[in-house]
Amino acid sequence: MAVGVLCAVQGSAEAIIVQAVEQTGGRLSVTRRCADLTELLAAAEAGLGRLAVVSGDLDLLDREAIELLHRAGVRVVGIGDATRPWLGERLVALGADLVAVAPHDEASASDVVREALAILGAAPDGAPEPSWPDEHTVRRPARGLVVAVWGPTGAPGRTTVAVNVAAELAAAGRRTLLVDADTYGGSVAQVVGMLDEAPGLAAAARAAGQGTLDLMTLARLTPTIAPDLRVLSGISRADRWPELPSSSLDAVWTVARGLAEWTVIDCGFCLEQDEALSYDTRAPRRNAATLSALEAADVVLVVGAGDPVGIQRLVRGLGELTDLGLGSTRFVLVNRVRATVAGPHPAEAVGQALARYAGVTDAHLVPDDRAALDTALLEARTLREAAPGSPARRVLAGVAARVDALLVATTVEGPVTEPVRA
Repeated sequence: MAVGVLCAVQGSAEAIIVQAVEQTGGRLSVTRRCADLTELLAAAEAGLGRLAVVSGDLDLLDREAIELLHRAGVRVVGIGDATRPWLGERLVALGADLVAVAPHDEASASDVVREALAILGAAPDGAPEPSWPDEHTVRRPARGLVVAVWGPTGAPGRTTVAVNVAAELAAAGRRTLLVDADTYGGSVAQVVGMLDEAPGLAAAARAAGQGTLDLMTLARLTPTIAPDLRVLSGISRADRWPELPSSSLDAVWTVARGLAEWTVIDCGFCLEQDEALSYDTRAPRRNAATLSALEAADVVLVVGAGDPVGIQRLVRGLGELTDLGLGSTRFVLVNRVRATVAGPHPAEAVGQALARYAGVTDAHLVPDDRAALDTALLEARTLREAAPGSPARRVLAGVAARVDALLVATTVEGPVTEPVRA
């Protein structure tokens, strides 16, 4: 049975490609010649084809559109222009499975169709490298590692942990990028003394959606606040969450791996996947930023508060992460551990509770050092700068050292070798 082909190619190349498709001996057949992106997406969602041939300059074509095609089980062949090499690079960045130069005759069209047939055997998320003439090869950035800082609701101290762990990694000589991906109450910019209206993650996501995000663009959006420490600020209002679609953020994390050895992401608390909207693949996801960060993370720091309510939420949160298959490599931190709310031996009480109810035996307990934390917040500095002798800072520095050890033990493309925690 012939595989359906959706053709959305502009200009004279369309007729040449359609003719080449129909000459494949029944293996491929053009089922719809689409005039615009809307028609292409509708045909894909209707199941009219498994392969889409798309012009790189098709109006409104972005990363979200290509992800929608992939969700519909459609492989994407992007058609570029040899006179505009940036167009091919953009198609690669948007996630096309194959990028080819627009054919000008029957022979070159046959070559494009032959390459398209070769990619039909793999799933969209396991696609081979897109092809493009050697002189226009897009170099992928070297791979850094991503650590997501997550914790349940109740302000357990996610931002405090993210900022200070990032600062310690940078102080150790690692190129570090601190990202605010909390779409409910992002505050990294204020904590480190930046303007919260500065273009940050939303601008990076827009560039990624248009296929224009590269190392230079991301570097411009991430000011340096300390040696080896860059910051990508978050959204200034919670109602701007639709500006952070998962398809774009996935590309941001990929480029971030090339900019920094460690990308530390401060996540929101909610893990709900909006099941009521799952029938509509175009609907935005409220918690896409958090879920995208956790899925991309090589390491997850799970933060809970050191009080009875906080421990209960932490135990349930660890269960949620496990149920969703997130955070296979994780470190557990309990913040603000203090005798006034956990009893005369708070460390022992918290340790016993986590061991009994969550199976966690090696949690990092951060003592409540309100004076040092207040000083750091007032002066918009990290604990390392404001109170280097703080007990809380020493624990967080130890966590950063343990996390950083994973970078040494990890190859460029290899997995993190640290055993699963909790």
